[in-house]
Amino acid sequence: MTGMVALYIFMLAAFTGYEVISRVPVILHTPLMSGSNFVHGIVLVGAMVALGHADTTLEKTIGFIGVLLAAGNAVGGYVVTERMLEMFKSSGSRGGRETH
Repeated sequence: MTGMVALYIFMLAAFTGYEVISRVPVILHTPLMSGSNFVHGIVLVGAMVALGHADTTLEKTIGFIGVLLAAGNAVGGYVVTERMLEMFKSSGSRGGRETH
């Protein structure tokens, strides 16, 4: 695959993803975020596989950075999902009791 073909596929995927996500109703954002966390986990596994097949120092460095970024993305996604789900809980089930 040449660089131009890869760039074309990337741009097409980015445009399609933006168009699909922008049309999602607000009520579906939390389940969609949970589904995207699954995808982030797959990206992390792919980055680890790529790092495992790296031979040169440059490849290992890029693979390591990819693993770090993918791990941060996956963890951040779960943190954001937890905060979003916290908004849907009633005030009595959040652990502390509010006094009026």
